[in-house]
Amino acid sequence: ITSTPQLVFYVGVDVGTASVRAALVTREGLLKSTAQEPIGIWEPESDHYVQSSTEIWEKCCTVVKKVTHGVEKSQIRGIGFDATCSLVVLDQSFQPVPVSQEGDPQRNVVMWMDHRATEQADRITKNGHRVLSRVGGVMSPEMQPPKLLWLKENLKENCWNKASHFFDLPDFLSWKASGSLTRSLCTLVCKWTYCPPEGWEASFWTSIGLDDLLENNFSKIGSVTCPPGSPLGEGLTQEAAADLGLDPGTAVGASLIDAHAGGLGVIGADVKGFHLPCEGLPITARMALICGTSTCHMAISEQPRFVPGVWGPYLSAMVPGLWLNEGGQSVTGRLIDHMVKGHTAYTQLQEQNIYSYLNNHLSSMANSCSAVDLLGSSLHVWPDFHGNRSPLADPTLKGMVVGLSLSQTLDDLALLYLATMQALALGTLHILEAMKEAGHEIRTLFLCGGLSKNNLFVQIHANTTGLPVVLPDQTEAVLVGAAVLGACASRHYSSIQYKSNCLVSTGRSSVDGVKVWGIFFGTLWVASTK
Repeated sequence: ITSTPQLVFYVGVDVGTASVRAALVTREGLLKSTAQEPIGIWEPESDHYVQSSTEIWEKCCTVVKKVTHGVEKSQIRGIGFDATCSLVVLDQSFQPVPVSQEGDPQRNVVMWMDHRATEQADRITKNGHRVLSRVGGVMSPEMQPPKLLWLKENLKENCWNKASHFFDLPDFLSWKASGSLTRSLCTLVCKWTYCPPEGWEASFWTSIGLDDLLENNFSKIGSVTCPPGSPLGEGLTQEAAADLGLDPGTAVGASLIDAHAGGLGVIGADVKGFHLPCEGLPITARMALICGTSTCHMAISEQPRFVPGVWGPYLSAMVPGLWLNEGGQSVTGRLIDHMVKGHTAYTQLQEQNIYSYLNNHLSSMANSCSAVDLLGSSLHVWPDFHGNRSPLADPTLKGMVVGLSLSQTLDDLALLYLATMQALALGTLHILEAMKEAGHEIRTLFLCGGLSKNNLFVQIHANTTGLPVVLPDQTEAVLVGAAVLGACASRHYSSIQYKSNCLVSTGRSSVDGVKVWGIFFGTLWVASTK
């Protein structure tokens, strides 16, 4: 007598800039169900963006309950979390501490895109400590040291003196789930200047005026670390299991930053049979672009490569045993929304999907007589409206539009939309060129995230960079990457890299196929195994 083996699932939770999402993922990497909930963003002052860790956790619980509804709890073997690299502040009793002058303790998260600490970041850069070599030579206000310094200098009584725990948001979520204070190497290495195997550089924190963080072996910012996907504690605590609707003891994997989860979800895909320039080469010939509110450009190498203005090299921050360089654009999807919704003609757009409408409108403007790309030849955008993350690494830069007329028609809106996407693609090319000069040999781009669902955005990137662009048919790579963490923590797989290759396997033998976008100027070409 044989029994049918029980189906096994993993849960991936992704906390983005404006929403929390979850997915129930099969052992083979298929998404069985997904759910999404919005989260609040407050802007108490210009360039200050804050959120609530209490609300974020509550929304995590809501979406996990939705995707696991109707599934036996025993079938769910692991859960993983990814999130934006925002800063969460808690007191000694793990209660939220306010991070703004208004003093609301529930608003205790300094968001990744918060640029209040630009002056502190500039001072840290001028300090010239050796840790800066691992962040492209320039400290970004989107990293945690300048934000911590700002809190000490501006909110010493109401925040700094009360704070006992500073978490990166991904680590806050894994602590909330497991009760473990162990931090992921992904967060600490990429955003906090931690450097394995040596660990924290005490002289750096002392030199910038944050020597009080050295107390109790750096307990406020993390005394114990582990690679992403490592099992934490004894799995879900009783309280967290009740909150999430899962069994206590369900494996919890050490977390990833959201972009790194997306990179993990796509960069190892099997694309044999498409005759791509990366075929037969190691994954170091690939770059993953995670395109959403912002865009992160993830490239890996076997040896450390120092790229001016680009973060890293970070060892094992995304793929175990390999070095990561992370370029990025601080605003991409947010910039496109800003340009389109701020235009007078925006009210004329009646379609539910405004970007599909604009893409079609641009095609009709070209009249099949020229490439859509050429329509923007007299209109130019400098896209650094929120500063330049890479490779100029200048958070003070502002945006620019050149070539405007007095006209405010729908055609003008479509052209501004086109010029913005072209500017963003040129920014990607700028980052690629900087990485190539440092020794990266990138042959193919792998895209995921919300903007990767915009056909014209993808095609413009192929045209501008001269590289083929690969998209998985299964578009939720970030959620798959988060589920990888839970799967690895469940001990059903030996490593993240092995599990990643299994989950996102694409090509002729795949279950979900792959799309390849060719470099045909003004023409869309899609190849698929389906």
